[in-house]
Amino acid sequence: AYVIYTSGSTGLPKGVAIAHRNVLALIDWSSRVYSADDLQGVLASTSICFDLSVWELFVTLSSGGFIVLARNALELPELADRDRVRLINTVPSAIAALQRSGQIPSSVRIINLAGEPLKQALVDTLYQQPGLQHVYDLYGPSEDTTYSTYTRREAGGQANIGRAISNTQSYILSPDLQPVPVSSAGELYLAGAGVTRGYLARPGLTAEKFVPNPFSSDGGRVYRTGDLTRYRADGVIEYIGRIDHQVKVRGFRIELGEIEARLVQQAAVREAFVLAQDGDNGQQLVAYIVPSETTEAIEAQAALRENIKAALKAHLPDYMVPAYLLFLEALPLTPNGKLDRKALPKVDAQQLQQVYVAPQSELEQQIAAIWADVLKLEQVGVTDNFFELGGDSIISIQVVSRARQAGIRFTPRDLFQYQTVQGLAAVAEQGEGGVQIDQGPVRGATALLPVQQWFFESPMSERHHWNQSVLLKPAQALRAEVVENALQALWVQHDALRLQFSQQADGWSARFT
Repeated sequence: AYVIYTSGSTGLPKGVAIAHRNVLALIDWSSRVYSADDLQGVLASTSICFDLSVWELFVTLSSGGFIVLARNALELPELADRDRVRLINTVPSAIAALQRSGQIPSSVRIINLAGEPLKQALVDTLYQQPGLQHVYDLYGPSEDTTYSTYTRREAGGQANIGRAISNTQSYILSPDLQPVPVSSAGELYLAGAGVTRGYLARPGLTAEKFVPNPFSSDGGRVYRTGDLTRYRADGVIEYIGRIDHQVKVRGFRIELGEIEARLVQQAAVREAFVLAQDGDNGQQLVAYIVPSETTEAIEAQAALRENIKAALKAHLPDYMVPAYLLFLEALPLTPNGKLDRKALPKVDAQQLQQVYVAPQSELEQQIAAIWADVLKLEQVGVTDNFFELGGDSIISIQVVSRARQAGIRFTPRDLFQYQTVQGLAAVAEQGEGGVQIDQGPVRGATALLPVQQWFFESPMSERHHWNQSVLLKPAQALRAEVVENALQALWVQHDALRLQFSQQADGWSARFT
């Protein structure tokens, strides 16, 4: 069981409470679609704060498969075991970045894509990948345990999200909970074993989104997705868009109203409107801001952007901080007083660039060239801000990867801290060296792991007899001192071998010696 948080429209994230049976339903469906052979080499690259990881980890390992672990999907080209990856499970924007750079291994047979609308053009391009057999489009909210519908997308086909997975029922309903005709748009409702308990400690919101199932006589519930969909004549579901002001950007579900609420809380902001806009690097958040005090000086606007973003980062995760902040004298309105979205100016990253200052050193020139290529700009100056040019967390990973290929080393954290070419060049390293990780021994007391708690709570008469052994016969005579040195080195390096357990008056405790 676990709780996973999604963005909330009031500035308060919602904790979705997922029970054991919900995950079992996901695993049961997956075992019907994916064979054990399909799961021999699943790229596990998603943060456990994002529910795609539930499929990568629980489904793969419970089905006899194995994972190839990475910090993110864009790190795939640098993995030593990249050619063992058979299945990639990620968001469309990440797979598109890998495809553009030609970094999808030929060993990949299946690609699962979820978290964002999957464009047919990307599907067609992926099927040109040598050895690729299947591209699956997977749809589902966290409230229905990761996936609710799926389809195998075909080259040259039409975009759709398929049909409900096993143990799940889908209904497309009108506002009065009546089924809509085929080809008519309505809100998608989901029922079945994957529907979760609701929102942690928020009974009112749970009652609003998890409603009684009008087609069930056993007291079941349906979850209101807020997604506008329609049935095709063949029973396949087509996704149209969000009913409310919620979007998905790079797999993250975001309430735009939450960002707007944080913006207008700042004294420097009088009005604000946020939307997700398509660009060369996928969808990016754009904030249109009417400042409390008008300023036309470029330097003053740059300082204001920096202050506003800093204030947002104090309350929101990085993926919810808009890549672009555009200042307007007033938000455009229609004759009836509503916001005129069509009149909002399009974003041009080059308009947000500082007065061009050419890179001087060879390192600055290399970093600027990488930024310009990844951000698709003609040129980048040493004082330009990476995030004001449209950079974000996923693009920053591409920059780090490209820099490593050129022998330049810095981390995504460095890029977030030093956001100009000039600042980044001051901390970047060059050469073949790598990051040195502290390998010193762990010492002192530690908490018992859940499996250790279970072990000591279980009735056992001779705990020290709970062990395993294997007899090895060497092919040639061994030198005792060499074996002893090797075992000593293992004992020092692997902290778990130095873990001691002792029973106290208040229970068992653990300590590294």
